[in-house]
Amino acid sequence: MSTLTVSFSDLSKNSKRVADTVEQAQRVHVTRRDGEDLYLTTERHDREREETADVTARLFAALIASDEGARAVLLALPEVFPWTRHLSAEEVREFVVDLINATRDVVELDVHANLHRVIVEWRATARILADPSLAVQLTEPLPSEDHGEVPAP
Repeated sequence: MSTLTVSFSDLSKNSKRVADTVEQAQRVHVTRRDGEDLYLTTERHDREREETADVTARLFAALIASDEGARAVLLALPEVFPWTRHLSAEEVREFVVDLINATRDVVELDVHANLHRVIVEWRATARILADPSLAVQLTEPLPSEDHGEVPAP
């Protein structure tokens, strides 16, 4: 799906035309030179995206509530996240729980960063486990010497 793009200056100079474009396209990417890019969207489109997230979160939660559903999710996981093959069975289960909880946070709290963080962190774990020498190095016991209290940042 491609998103139409306008510049911020075009938005400010031709706001009516851009608003009409948003109503037709439902979503427009606004580029800015002096800050993070923006997206303009219609209320209906935003509501539909929220409903999609809600249905997805509830569907996953319902699936893992039964043994058959949990097995189906576990079998589908490598198709969506191929790197999960480097995780142990217990780690995969933890990842699924974290993923579902983060998906619920999107719906219930409108917090999207947790979902992104969960995926990034588990992918990093899989990356470490995929490299045997790195995995050994990072899982070695730390020296037993105490270096004192760590000051708060």
